[in-house]
Amino acid sequence: MAIVKLSPAEKRRASAFLSCLVLAAIAWVFAVLSNPHNFTVAKIIVYKNAPQKRAFHPLQSDTVKATVKGSGWQMLFARLNDQNNTIGVNLSSLDKHNYVVLSNQLRNINLKQESNRQIIAFDPDTLYFDFSNRRVKRVPVKLVKSLKYKQQFAQSADIAVKPDYVTLSGPAEMLNTITSWKTDTLRAENVNETINTQVKLQPVKEGNMSVYPKTVQVNIPVDEFTEKTLAIPVKIINNRHYYNVKVYPQKVKITFVTSLTDYPDMDEAFFEATADLDLWQLHGYRTLPVKLRRLPPYCKIVKIEPANIDFIIKK
Repeated sequence: MAIVKLSPAEKRRASAFLSCLVLAAIAWVFAVLSNPHNFTVAKIIVYKNAPQKRAFHPLQSDTVKATVKGSGWQMLFARLNDQNNTIGVNLSSLDKHNYVVLSNQLRNINLKQESNRQIIAFDPDTLYFDFSNRRVKRVPVKLVKSLKYKQQFAQSADIAVKPDYVTLSGPAEMLNTITSWKTDTLRAENVNETINTQVKLQPVKEGNMSVYPKTVQVNIPVDEFTEKTLAIPVKIINNRHYYNVKVYPQKVKITFVTSLTDYPDMDEAFFEATADLDLWQLHGYRTLPVKLRRLPPYCKIVKIEPANIDFIIKK
């Protein structure tokens, strides 16, 4: 392939031509982007002034397409980052009608928009709603949590949520499917002390529903745990024929983990160890496994020694 060699003067002319071409292209882009344009953006509807005596259900999506008048620069940045992507829709007219015309609220909607990015039209422009009887229902609060405890620490008592019930208001057919209401996820790591905090409830997703209150107070008792060992007598169960049964040993050692607060109070009265005689009568077992029928809450069994006991039946 032949290589074209340019003289210094030709190189300067070529460089000047390319520079002018690039500058002209940049100027053209700036000119185009500076001109006014109509462009479409998606807007999320936020309902306000909902009717108090009529429960409603939107018959369309909660997102509409808004035609915005602005410069090309605004169109470009709207595609990249539109932080003001909501519009407030007044539902006061639903007391008399089953629809809302967005163009009738355009002036008020644009008061919340940037002055140089005014909305000129919506698609769809009319929103339709279905109505049903409004009902009030109380449901329990369900705490959603993701907790990671520090080593040897754990929950030591029942969680207290105040209030433990919330009040929902909305269409009867919708409330019939709701049996509880979740909180936002309570997250914490390396937990080594009692948690006492306020947690938000998950917001309603439907515009025709409401939940009260919006937050609850959560108390999660946390304590350090340690091991303790007790000797617990073994009780024979299912002795249907009232045999005279002797077990060996008569007591088993139970090693468990308990909180430091409860440690001094833990004694054998909190536990019940049993051996099921049906395992011998129905299945021919020669030794009986020891099971715990009762143990304190928030205690974790580490081991039972021995796990199986011998027995003698005197007829």
